[in-house]
Formats: sequence, C-alpha cells, structure tokens
Amino acid sequence: MNTKRQEKISKLRKHPDNPRVIKDVKFHLLVKSIKEFPEMLEKRPLIVNNDLQVLGGNMRLRAAQTAGLKEIWIDEVDWDKDQQREFIIKDNSGFGEWDWDALANDWDTSKLEDWGLDLKLDERIDNIEEEEEIELEQSVQLEPPKEYILIMAEPNSVDWEDLKETLKLKRVRNGGYKKGSPFESSSLERVIYWNEFKKRYNADSSTK
Repeated sequence: MNTKRQEKISKLRKHPDNPRVIKDVKFHLLVKSIKEFPEMLEKRPLIVNNDLQVLGGNMRLRAAQTAGLKEIWIDEVDWDKDQQREFIIKDNSGFGEWDWDALANDWDTSKLEDWGLDLKLDERIDNIEEEEEIELEQSVQLEPPKEYILIMAEPNSVDWEDLKETLKLKRVRNGGYKKGSPFESSSLERVIYWNEFKKRYNADSSTK
C-alpha cells in the first residue's frame, strides 16, 4: 500500500503532543522557502497518523497554510500511541552538527541565512581556528548619572528571542578589562543608547 499522497490541508490537524515552537522570523523564512521551492514538500512529506494528525512537520503545515497552499504531501503511518510519541521527540531532536568551516568556505552565507540557517556568533567562536580573530565592539557602560529604562523577558522565551531579533543585539566585549587581558570576556550587549535603539528599531520596522 502506498502511504504517500497529496491531501487537502483542511483535513490535517496539529498533534496535541507536539512540543515544538518556531520564532516569528524563522517562520517567515520557512513560508518564504515554501513559496520559492514548493517541490521540496514532496520529498519531505508530513508524517501523519490514521486520524490525519501531524506527527512530523507541524511547522511546515502552518507555513504551507500561510503560503496559500490547498494541498500538501503526506505519508500516513499506522503506529500505536507510544510509537507516535517516540517519533515526535526523535524527529525533532538535533543529533548532528554543522561543519562551520565547510559552510564558511563552500557556501554563500547570505543564502544560508536566507534559507533559515542561524549563523550564531557563539558557534563561530566555538569553531574558530587558533590564528583567527573575531573583532568585537566594546560594550556600552552604564555610568550614572544616566536616564534609562529596563526591558525584561523570561530566559529562553519567545519574547526574549523577539527582543534580540528586533534590536539586533550583538556580542560585545565586556567592560572593565583591557583588550587582550586574560580576564577579558564577551556577552550579548545589554545597554544601547536611545539613538542606536531608534536606528535599529526603525530599520527592523521598515523591512516588515
């Protein structure tokens, strides 16, 4: 029996046990990818159970709906509930790692980011060669008297990810130590001036 076929999107349902979420920026990139390259959906069909609940590909289903698709490729499986729950977790687990040297040397990084790959500075630092350097700006120091406000978000939350993306927060050298000091460290910038905030926020708003 051929379990792979096209199905109307209106008949499919998100599985209630699916633990995955996707950030707004990543979701927009996924929608863009589907619009530009819908053929990939045939090669990567959604995995669904006999009730047409999606076990693998819930984000692709959402993005396909947003992209205006009426039908999508699915592969229907006849698994018990334990197998379904096991698949949901294993399908969403990242077992491999990127070869950052190969990506940097053999791929167009602007295209990689456009396709949804998150080229994190932290990972570039982790994979940096001994002779290489990544130049970081000095962090802005909060020196009283200054007028300021504090914007807070829960760690690892969607709000925090949105805040980092909107303000384009960069990794900077922490203050207090000279450049090259053995105590020197880096972190995500936490203080920016109002003029810089306006530039970044306006630039982000103009692209939406």
